[in-house]
Amino acid sequence: MATARSTPEEADVDTVGDGRAVEAGGSALVVRRAPRDRARGAVLVLHGGQENGRQAARPWQPAALRMRPFLGVAASVSSPREVLIGQVRYRYRGWNEGADPLQDALRALDELRVLAGDVPVVLIGHSMGGRAALRAAGDPSVRGVLALAPWCPPGDPVTDLAGTRILVLHGDRDRVTEPAESAAYVRQARGAGAEAGMVLLRGSDHAMLRRSRDWHRASAAAVRRLLHPERDLDGWTAEACGAQEPLLR
Repeated sequence: MATARSTPEEADVDTVGDGRAVEAGGSALVVRRAPRDRARGAVLVLHGGQENGRQAARPWQPAALRMRPFLGVAASVSSPREVLIGQVRYRYRGWNEGADPLQDALRALDELRVLAGDVPVVLIGHSMGGRAALRAAGDPSVRGVLALAPWCPPGDPVTDLAGTRILVLHGDRDRVTEPAESAAYVRQARGAGAEAGMVLLRGSDHAMLRRSRDWHRASAAAVRRLLHPERDLDGWTAEACGAQEPLLR
């Protein structure tokens, strides 16, 4: 499956773009950019991990570092005056029997509501983080999910997705998570009422290193649209959501 991420003991302070950084301490929410006034929306990033593992997740592990460019992507297409940018801090590197990263994501969403109120949230998750993001999509604050090479094992639930926008990007040469399982998830999500679509990136792999610029450009376009649930989707995002099969790009 996937790789790893962040730390519960350390205070984590950082910024992307303008605005305040907020110390996360032991919380599940790490705020990377906070509007100076009230936020009108939020983007939370979730990195990968592994199927099982009780080792502490750390911010310098490869899976966490892999998602730093996507924090920049989210910051580049959103207003620093309106959109909070953050990460979900995992307790453990593994999914484990208790779906630990999902529980961390739900805690982060609860903490975000306390901090910023009931703002619309877009989740960006890679691999195991993609699975956690998709499982958390039923939370009432979540309006959209961008899942990057997600781990979508058969049998994962697709409840409470009506009205949620879901976009999956997956490399067609991924040997860690299955593009076919992602496609099956998208079909099930549509059946549950989600506006869902998938794009296959030709020649790309799980680590998102091949054609990395295309991953970043596609993610930027998706986040820009997902942040505005009141607007109709357009461009290739709308095309993917309307297509019967994944788009190959």
